[in-house]
Amino acid sequence: MRIEKQYLANSIADAIKNSDYVYFISFAGLTVKSFSDLRDQLAAAGAKCQVQKNTLIKKAADQLQLEGLEAIDLTASTAMVFGQGDCSAVAKLLVEFGKKQEQVKAKGGYMDGAVLSSAEVGALADLPAKPVLQAMLLGVLQAPARNLVTVLNAKVSSIVNVVNAYKDKLENTNN
Repeated sequence: MRIEKQYLANSIADAIKNSDYVYFISFAGLTVKSFSDLRDQLAAAGAKCQVQKNTLIKKAADQLQLEGLEAIDLTASTAMVFGQGDCSAVAKLLVEFGKKQEQVKAKGGYMDGAVLSSAEVGALADLPAKPVLQAMLLGVLQAPARNLVTVLNAKVSSIVNVVNAYKDKLENTNN
């Protein structure tokens, strides 16, 4: 392989290795202006979008020894979307953009050592944003403690009610 192609394959491998998520999308037939709009939206979400040759993506996958990447249809025009942070926000952006521009479709992806199908990328888009998921998790973690306090408080207040009722009874019998 020529040095230029080896350099490109190495840079693709570095991007895959150092990213939290990687999505492969098709964009054939998309106008330059629309593709530029997509890149701008992805950049605002903290992601990068690069058009890559399919053979170089496959070479990079071989370098990283990624299992299952052959399941992704790396034919025709392929762009690689990658970055750090909230993967569901970027997947949601890709799905929403794909609804407006039918040429943009997810081919698959790679995240946390697993190859994702196009359906799994769509499922990631359906997830709530990361802060919402964190708030939901915090609520689940706090629920047992909150329930325990409620139960203990109910027992204490019932004892107080019994003592008050006994006190009222004693006051009524003394009068």
